[in-house]
Amino acid sequence: MQPSTVANTINLTASPSQFYSWHNYRCAYEVHQPIDITPEGIPLLLIHPIGVGLSRQFWQRFCREWYNTGERNSIYNPDLLGCGESDMPHVAYTPSDWAEQLQYFLQTVVQKPVIVVVQGALLPVAIALVQKESNLIARLVLSGPPTWALITNKSPEWQQKLLWNLLDSPLGSAFYRYARTPKFLHSFSTRQLFASDNPVDAEWLDTLLAGAENLASRHAVFSFLAGFWRQNYTSFIASIGQPTLAVVGETASSISQDNRKETPDERLAYYLSCLPQGRGIKINGRNVLPYESTAEFVVAIAPFINEVF
Repeated sequence: MQPSTVANTINLTASPSQFYSWHNYRCAYEVHQPIDITPEGIPLLLIHPIGVGLSRQFWQRFCREWYNTGERNSIYNPDLLGCGESDMPHVAYTPSDWAEQLQYFLQTVVQKPVIVVVQGALLPVAIALVQKESNLIARLVLSGPPTWALITNKSPEWQQKLLWNLLDSPLGSAFYRYARTPKFLHSFSTRQLFASDNPVDAEWLDTLLAGAENLASRHAVFSFLAGFWRQNYTSFIASIGQPTLAVVGETASSISQDNRKETPDERLAYYLSCLPQGRGIKINGRNVLPYESTAEFVVAIAPFINEVF
């Protein structure tokens, strides 16, 4: 099934969801375009992070700011399987699974090259997508990429399976019920994601609470926590031929506790030494820059995106 691709306006609260079928799963997405203006430039494909309550709604502030500054690119904003309004099968998701979903989305819905903007530790999904569908990816923007140690060290398969089995249990379900409470979400956001308490506002918490309401959303989160994305991606990163911009927060931190501290400058240096056509920039914020430092993030990536028409 290939849906029609009628574009939404940037009145994001009224943007209707659209759907397509992939492997008999119903997958949701939305398309944004500037109001009353013909879109220009290469479209953006946004890849949202995985976490309790996270979905394509993560990007709504970015989409508003993108058009408020006068940019005209169309924006494709899909829900990954297991998240948002997409189906939530009880499976262990891998980056390759989500990359195959996005590959199909590019081939059947978008049908033209895009600039991929990927948040945080979903970088392996973007890497896998480049491997699968390089011709439909013009450029990449890496927002808050993981520490170099996380992205270049494979966790043991036995450990991944053990963690998945522990989480995919009644105990894991109980943990998820607690993890989707306002108290936990606020605490985790301030401790791990944001540089200050200010962006951890009602909009952020309400979005997470709504996204985690369906208990089946835990499967994608548990897949992430189990570390199925933890591989050595060094050679794959080195093979990315597209121009790539890495954007790192001035106070960037790691989601992992087992690695030594890595400064933002060191993180940029690692990525730029490996990416054949890499560029890097630091901006205010910590780990969720498109939400925490939305205006500055848009200013940082717009020149890179507007180089190509």
